[in-house]
Amino acid sequence: MNFEREVAPRAAARRLDRVRRLVELMGDPQDTYPVIHITGTNGKGSVARMVTALLVARGLRVGTYTSPHLERLNERMAWNGEPISDEDLGEVIGAVAELEPLLDSAPTHFEILTAAAFRWFSDVAVDVAVVEVGLGGRWDATNVADAQVAVLTNVSLDHAETIGPALTDIATEKVGIVKPGSTFVLAETSAALMPILEKSDAAETWVRGSDFRCGRNLLAHEGRVVDLYTPGAAYEGVFLPVHGSFQGDNAAVALTAVEAFFGAPLDPAVVAEAFAAVRLPGRLEVVTRHPICVLDGAHNPAGALAATQALDEAFGAVVKGRILVIGLLQGREPTEMLRCFDAGRARLVVACPPPSPRALPPAEVAAAARSLGTDTEETDSVAEAVATALALAGDQELVHVTGSLYVVGAARAALHTA
Repeated sequence: MNFEREVAPRAAARRLDRVRRLVELMGDPQDTYPVIHITGTNGKGSVARMVTALLVARGLRVGTYTSPHLERLNERMAWNGEPISDEDLGEVIGAVAELEPLLDSAPTHFEILTAAAFRWFSDVAVDVAVVEVGLGGRWDATNVADAQVAVLTNVSLDHAETIGPALTDIATEKVGIVKPGSTFVLAETSAALMPILEKSDAAETWVRGSDFRCGRNLLAHEGRVVDLYTPGAAYEGVFLPVHGSFQGDNAAVALTAVEAFFGAPLDPAVVAEAFAAVRLPGRLEVVTRHPICVLDGAHNPAGALAATQALDEAFGAVVKGRILVIGLLQGREPTEMLRCFDAGRARLVVACPPPSPRALPPAEVAAAARSLGTDTEETDSVAEAVATALALAGDQELVHVTGSLYVVGAARAALHTA
């Protein structure tokens, strides 16, 4: 018997019981407003922002809870897209801390933030909360909320040591956010996983391809033009000011989730207004033009492949070379990740440590890059890595900063203060 595999679910259930007790002591604030709950290996943060934009454009007061943050903890909790103030953040964190002596064990950092977000959303009387899962779904702290709409963007191998090891295990964990009576917006359509995903507790399941989809998906100046089809309507010629063809799929998921929430299609003018206003910091975000510098938080093989393809499509015709700035966390296989980022085609790989205790040493990343035949530089910080890359890049080269949202956050901070 694999003792750790047998014990883990029970341990996870105890952790969720602790969060349930914590929110119960606060009067179950997560039950005072409807929730749209979003999980998936990749894309859930982008979908959360798109859902928020659509709901705000529709005139609602929207609380959004996402993780991790890029530069400031406040980013994780937002009201109509505006991060919580320092004063309000301190107040709700303090309110949660006062309850810790009433618990059987101390809550984790993520559990404290989750409870604080639910409390704050209730305090400011949101009309709806858009909640992104932290990890997995079934045993995630956010799953104390019973969502009216549950969303699954996709399933691929990530955090397999925690919620795996197989894709079927990961799918089982993620579908655990679907509650009885809810609408399940299902964008993962792998035939091997459908027997698991279709057995959810949802009252209704809307599946990508048959119930909703992104049709035409064209590269445009500073973004894309897409045709989106939901169970209730067609929205053609919608402009998305973001890079990556996969964002068209994310837009279809977000629009379908909002249609499920309202139980009716949206006004096309509202949809156009909302998507035109979408901004996705750290997701193929262009921060400089000469040279082009793009920040992207891809941190697993599927995300790395998608980001690389998106960069080739958007900038392949105008750039003459590429420098890859990369930092990885422990648990990532550096050679696999570098291959997915097509590092062998880069002129230079600059390795740096993400600002995290779980940082993979830059020397290991650099060694993997050299095994692929690429020149390397090793640095002691993300700021040093970005400065090095920008100093060495030619005017027609592209600097791609990636590997972890921790890297992207540190890069944004360094560039904003430069």
